[in-house]
Parts: sequence; structure tokens; C-alpha cells
Amino acid sequence: MTQPSPRPAEPARTTPPDEVDRLRDMLRTPGYLKALVFCALIGIPVSLIAFWFLAGLHQLEHVMWSDLPEALDLDGPPWWWPLPLLLVSGVLVGLLVTHLPGAGGHIPASGLHAGGPGAAALPGVVLAAAASLPLGAVLGPEAPLIALGGGLALLFRDLARAAVTPQSTAVFGAAGAAAAISAIFGNPLIGALLLMEVAGVGGPQLFAVMLPALLSSGVGSLVFTGFGDWTGLDTGSLSLKLGVPSPRLDAGDVIWSVLIAAVIGAFIHLVQFVGRGTAVLVAKRPVPRTTLFGLAAGVCAAVYALVTDRSPVDVASSGQATLAQLAADPHAWGVGALIAVLLCKGAAYGLCLGSLRGGPIFPALFLGGAFGVLLAPLPGLGIVPGLAAGMAAAASSALRLPVSSMVLAVLLLGSSDMIPVVILAAVVAFVTTELIPPGPSVPPVGRQPAPPPGDAGGRGATA
Repeated sequence: MTQPSPRPAEPARTTPPDEVDRLRDMLRTPGYLKALVFCALIGIPVSLIAFWFLAGLHQLEHVMWSDLPEALDLDGPPWWWPLPLLLVSGVLVGLLVTHLPGAGGHIPASGLHAGGPGAAALPGVVLAAAASLPLGAVLGPEAPLIALGGGLALLFRDLARAAVTPQSTAVFGAAGAAAAISAIFGNPLIGALLLMEVAGVGGPQLFAVMLPALLSSGVGSLVFTGFGDWTGLDTGSLSLKLGVPSPRLDAGDVIWSVLIAAVIGAFIHLVQFVGRGTAVLVAKRPVPRTTLFGLAAGVCAAVYALVTDRSPVDVASSGQATLAQLAADPHAWGVGALIAVLLCKGAAYGLCLGSLRGGPIFPALFLGGAFGVLLAPLPGLGIVPGLAAGMAAAASSALRLPVSSMVLAVLLLGSSDMIPVVILAAVVAFVTTELIPPGPSVPPVGRQPAPPPGDAGGRGATA
């Protein structure tokens, strides 16, 4: 009897399980489909609440810095105007973080966080932001928006009596935060991308692979787009032809962007070092020291106004509106004014990072833009490349989120022509900042409730 021929041995598996099949199975799961529908539904009320919260902050800021001086027959806010406002801000924030659950949200010096606070912490987040941002804190609204959106999503989950699991907490918190953060950036792409990086998707291994790829893509883009008199290689592209003129990159722009990024990375790291040191001091005696550091930030704005004869709003604000003015008319700022705003706003930014409540993005963008405009007269560098490199480097250094920083800088510029410079500056600043010792860790302040199940934490200024 003939023996059956033996079956050929199966080759050893050298690849992980089929990720495509795993994703397909997950998408077919009723629980996941319900989660998608729920996230789409809660995105509506969360985005509406975030919009009105942001509109209320802007309106209150306009009252404090425009309507009130006008009612007092003042020609704009005088040099001393930030002193009482930031003094009051320090007192209010100190009391709020001490007596309300959640300590008014995350300390800005600890970076952005993806996890939403519990419902009990939401009043403190809203009140601390209202006591900080309209009164002149050198911070942005993005961190309170992320906390508000994530907390509201978890609140709606609990009201709907959905299952409370670590997975649902992470998914719903991130979805609510992304819906809220889109209100400030006006673009859902940057909101989703920012939350992906903040949540640490992929971990350090993702950054280890991503940074070389980003550098290669930036250099490759220069090969195809060209710089200087060399027009590059003609190839197909998915980019749209914009009707606005944009300067052609040259070798000077590329070289200077790398050097500028390293300097800005070190500068922003120094500012954050001040912020972390301030947070350490505030944790020991929150109310008096928050008051003291709030007043010190006001002193920075007042000194700037006295020295430059410009508005103290240049320093005592998030920098969002001032950055638009700087980009629209950079020649209106002399060298002395740019140096003064970098020193004074940098100092006030560091003090507010460790004491008041808000986000780190917009002040960093302004400082980077001011740095770029200041160095624009360097041989071979222009204002637009300087702005692009400065904003990308400062955002990447402050957030430790290089991809989100690049996308944000490109969206702000409204053009893709500066993408190679943006990539190089963001990567160089990120690496520079990561190689410098981070300094003291940020301790908790006030009443910190236990995080909800599955709180994802986040990357950020101290990641």
C-alpha cells in the first residue's frame, strides 16, 4: 500500500497576525459601531458648548482690554493696566485650584493631556480659565477646551448609562476633546491629529521612526520643488495652485531655518524650565504664590509697555491676535520692540505656565514668529521663511508634538510652499529640546480627584 506523500511543511510565520482582519473584525463588533454613533452624537453638544465657552472668553477679554478702558476715557489700556487684572487673576485662580475639585484643570507647565476630568471638575476648569485668559494670562484656551470637551463627553456617557470601562473612557474622552479643540483651530484635521499625538498613540517607537521619515520627506521635497535659481524636478503633485505669490526657498532659508530652530528650541526650553520651577513653588503655598506670580506676569507686561511705548496687550495675552498683526505688518515692529517682547513675554509665559490656567500653544507660536521676524534680515533669510521656521520650531519645542506643530504652522501660513522649512525646523527643535535635561517635575496643586478609569494621560511640555 502506497504511503501518502507527506504534506509540505508550512513556512514559519515571520509576520504578526493579520492586522487588516483584526481591524475588520473590530469594525463589525456591535459595541464599536455603537461607540462610533455615540461619538458622532455627542460631538454636536460638545462642539456647541465649546464654541460658546470660547466666544464668552473672547467677549470677556474684549470687555477687560477694550470696553473698560474706553469707558474710563483712556486711549487704550495704559502701561499699568495689566497689574490689577493679573493680580486679581492670581487671587481667583489660587482660590479656585485650592477649593474646587480638579484644581482648575491641568497645570500648563505639564503640557497637554488627552484624558477628560470627571463631571465634578468641570466647574473648576471653566472658572479657572475665565479667571485667567480674559485677565491677561499669557496662555491659550486650548487646554481648557480639551478638558471641557473630554469631561462633557464622559458626563454624557454617564447620563446615557453607557458602560464605564477604561476603553470607553479613553475613546469618549478623546472624541469629546477633539470636538472641542476644533472650535479654536477651525479645522477638524489639526484637532484630531493633536489629540492622537497628545494621547501618545504609538509611544516613543513612533517618534523614533517618524523623525527620520520627516527629515527625509523635507529634504525630498526640496529636491522636487527646488530652491533658489534651481526650479527642481517636474513631477505630478496633488497640491493646488494658489493665486498668491510666495517666495521661492533658497539655500540660505534652509540653512538658517536649522540654526534658528536649535536656538528657539533652547529658548522655549528655558521658558518652560521657569514654568516648571514656578509650579514647584506654587504647589507649596498655592494662593499667595499664584497671586505673586500673576502680579509678576503683569509687571512684565507693564515694563514692556513703558520701554517700547506699545500696548501691554502685546505681552499680556495669548498672542493669537498679536501674531496676526505681526504677520500682517512685520515692519511695524522695530528690533528693540521685538527683543523686548521676546524677553518680557517669554518671562510672563514661564510664570503663567506654572501658576495660572490655560494652554501653551499660542504664546509659543507668537514667540517663534517674533524670533523669525527678528532674524529675517540675516543674509539669505526672508520674513516668510523666518516666520515659518520660528512658529514650527517654537510649537514643536513647547508641545513635544512635531507632526501637529508642522500641520498647525502650515495651516496658519495658508500655503504649502514653506513645508520643507517647517519640517526641518520642527524636527531640529524637537530633537534639541529632547536632548536637554527637562528640569523639575510638575507637582499636583489643590484638590486632585482620582482620574476616571482609563485616563490616557498625554504628552506635552514635560513628556
